[in-house]
Amino acid sequence: MSAPGQYPLWEQHCCLPLTPSATIDELRRYRRPAGSYVSVNIGYSPQDRAASTAIAENFRAQAGGDIELVTRLDDVDAIRGAGGIALAFDLEDSAPLDGDLANVAHFHRLGTRSLLPTYNHANAAGCGCLDAHDTGLTGYGRDLVREMNRVGMTVDGSHCSIRTGLDLAAVTERPMIYSHSNLRRLWDHPRNITDDQARSCAETGGVIGINGVGIFLGVNGPDDHARRLSAMADHIEEAVDLVGPAHVGIGSDYSFDAADFVAEITNNAGSFSDAYTAWGPLQWVPPENVLTLDRVLRNRGFDEPSIEAVYGGNFARVAAAVWATGG
Repeated sequence: MSAPGQYPLWEQHCCLPLTPSATIDELRRYRRPAGSYVSVNIGYSPQDRAASTAIAENFRAQAGGDIELVTRLDDVDAIRGAGGIALAFDLEDSAPLDGDLANVAHFHRLGTRSLLPTYNHANAAGCGCLDAHDTGLTGYGRDLVREMNRVGMTVDGSHCSIRTGLDLAAVTERPMIYSHSNLRRLWDHPRNITDDQARSCAETGGVIGINGVGIFLGVNGPDDHARRLSAMADHIEEAVDLVGPAHVGIGSDYSFDAADFVAEITNNAGSFSDAYTAWGPLQWVPPENVLTLDRVLRNRGFDEPSIEAVYGGNFARVAAAVWATGG
């Protein structure tokens, strides 16, 4: 067997505090001998262009040394090859675009490499996973997908409704992703995706990033650390069985601002529902445990090419197909 730690990690989504004074220091918890890529959220439905821009500029100003900002895919290889952390950003809603599609290019210039149109509830782009009435992607949402394809930003279906997710797969001309979404077939939560969503994503050449959030895994006890990691591996294994090892990755959705996020669920209740609060305070699989997933998968009988693909190769392939299309 190959030694654990030989594969670079591609962490497609995690969250630092959404403030213009937050530090990126905690990202060093993802350090790995083979290097890591980490995508960090810079805004969702409460943020506008100015707020998300300020957050991104703060993170950019701190990059350097062992955490380097990504511009091109070649940067990822160079940074990880030196054992560092390659940093990029993502947006969890289209609200920070302020309704202007020209802002896709603006955020791309700042380092944003993926965006999901809707966060839980309907907006100008489409419907969210918590909406009772699902009308799918809007005309503006379709134009948004086309602009993202043009600029070289990856289309993300996480937090979107079922129909919106299926519409994204139908409209995009490049591989799409679910950056941090688990399978509804294993745990029936509205934030988890259906088999049809998973298959349609894979058919674009895309990847489903499995997350480590307790309420989306069905294991949210504060002391259930080992069970939560095992449940994350269960979703990876099930997703591989459903769509194949070429279409599964890791997007742990770890919140370094856990206390702030739990408070946000209360203070910004309109963006959430009791599906977020019914099992008590949210729990996550932390970076230190995410970094052991290769060993967990190896112990479950995954072969080395599949582990390497899930651990980062698949998302890197999507990036190669999408980022290179931009100007």
